[in-house]
Amino acid sequence: MIVAGVGFRRGVAAEEIVALVEQALERAALTRGWLTTLATMKALADLPAFTEAAHRLAVPATAVDESALSAAVPRVRTQSARSIAAHGVGSVAEAAALAAAGPNSDLVLARIASASATCALARLETAP
Repeated sequence: MIVAGVGFRRGVAAEEIVALVEQALERAALTRGWLTTLATMKALADLPAFTEAAHRLAVPATAVDESALSAAVPRVRTQSARSIAAHGVGSVAEAAALAAAGPNSDLVLARIASASATCALARLETAP
């Protein structure tokens, strides 16, 4: 099962987030049925575009707190100077996906971007 992590600018529309998640799933050769959660950092999680995108994708909207984002930093592949300066992580999308998917999860798709959003996919950790 797959977690889509997203980062976005405050003015983004839900349609852009949904389209980017669908594009990410397509790039990873996955269908929407694999998607279990839409995750982002806590500071963005209450914004209408995020909650509406989760609703349209028919998955729960998950807020990831700063400590969970920080814990995912060693597994983040993308290192955006802008993201590091603003949020302390190289990619909000990758860190949110990894944090929401669990400490033993792995990236299926590194961050991709649209005009106002980013998306990354992580596979849920498997039981030992």
